[in-house]
Amino acid sequence: MASSANIKSGSIQPTAAKPTLTLWQIFTMSFGFMGIQFGFALQNGNTSRILRSFGADVDQLPAFWLVAPIVGMIVQPLIGHYSDRTWNRVGRRKPYFLTGALLSSLALIVLPNSAGLSSIVPALWIGAGMVMIMDASFNIAMEPFRALVADNLPDSQRTLGFSVQTFLIGLGAVVGSDLPEFLGNHGFSLEAGKSGVADNIRYSFYIGAAVFIIAILITVIFSKEYPPKEYESYHGKPDTKVEKSGIAEIIKDFKNMPKTMMQLGLVQFFSWFALFSMWVFTTDAVATHVYGLTGDYSKSVAYNEAGNKVSSAFGVYNFVAMLYALLLPVIAKYIGRKATHAISLIGGGLGLISIYFIKDPAMLKFSMIGVGLAWASILAMPYVILSSSIPPGKLGIYMGIFNFFITLPQIVNGVFGGWLVKHIYGGHPIYSIVLAGILLLCAAVSVLFVYDAGAIRIQKKKLA
Repeated sequence: MASSANIKSGSIQPTAAKPTLTLWQIFTMSFGFMGIQFGFALQNGNTSRILRSFGADVDQLPAFWLVAPIVGMIVQPLIGHYSDRTWNRVGRRKPYFLTGALLSSLALIVLPNSAGLSSIVPALWIGAGMVMIMDASFNIAMEPFRALVADNLPDSQRTLGFSVQTFLIGLGAVVGSDLPEFLGNHGFSLEAGKSGVADNIRYSFYIGAAVFIIAILITVIFSKEYPPKEYESYHGKPDTKVEKSGIAEIIKDFKNMPKTMMQLGLVQFFSWFALFSMWVFTTDAVATHVYGLTGDYSKSVAYNEAGNKVSSAFGVYNFVAMLYALLLPVIAKYIGRKATHAISLIGGGLGLISIYFIKDPAMLKFSMIGVGLAWASILAMPYVILSSSIPPGKLGIYMGIFNFFITLPQIVNGVFGGWLVKHIYGGHPIYSIVLAGILLLCAAVSVLFVYDAGAIRIQKKKLA
């Protein structure tokens, strides 16, 4: 990993304005994020069926997925902390997402070939280990990209910067989600061979690894990072006292959490519990409830067909989210931020519940339209509402604390979700999807009771 520069702390304020960047510079700066989302989409759409092909029972899947939120909770704050203090010949943020790309690509290649090492360790455990490495590596690569935009862009260009990043995120997610079905329709076998994983999945992961590396290298080669002295002239130096009392500050601020954050915490709990269920159980839910598969179906061609349909459908919700995200500010302007989020969540809830009534697998894409509305809003609106209630100078700490409301519901689901499928739902994962839809509806109701200080201030200005 990169070496850390001992940049002295102090209270120096910025002394210069950051220069504006060209559209090409903004594009290359975020291009690596497309590679991350390409790999992330392959993981979300296919990890469950790969682990099932290695012998995991459907009720065991949440435990294997549990590593993602736990790793995210630990790794992202640490990487953010250390990347703030790093500078070497590669740069400040670049060493981290380059390292993350190399590890992620290795995991993408090894995961579908875990059976080849089964003489040493069972394939399931190798696969689970690769999922853990993949999650950690994605987080290593992902966190510095968000900071890079703030590092390099002046306030006047940040909307454009995050819009370009959102577009590239959506593009990577859409193509990564659709790739397994595309390869399956163009000559790659859907049958699990000696590796235990069908060729269309294996080669999708190989392509994903190559895209990941190439996309990151484009950012590393063509984007610029400001060296320490120039960086300080644009950002100033951090306060030494704040750095030394970081943990104490977090504990203190957690106790003094704004009311709005506590209320949004309930909305987030419902939302992310539902999303975790969708990612973990949709493939098996579709395989059993829509395709009618029973018994030991995890290595069948029909199961891979069901998985391809799910992966492709996930591409639909990412595509819808990519477009809908651009409309959220307009909708919120007319009906308000809370109502916008509530309506979007209702769309997602109804979309997931509708899967229970599907008989034709092709209809799954229509269910995902509603999920796309919810996904775009979940990634944007809670943060818009929250930011208006955070005291000046506390944005970073409270955004970090807010991440717990994303990881905690996933951890709870990982612990209890499999038990529910096995003992409450009688082994039918479709009911986890129905529950996920109901919880999104609960989130929609909950957000209406959130205190939105920013919206109140805006309304008062209009009436003044």
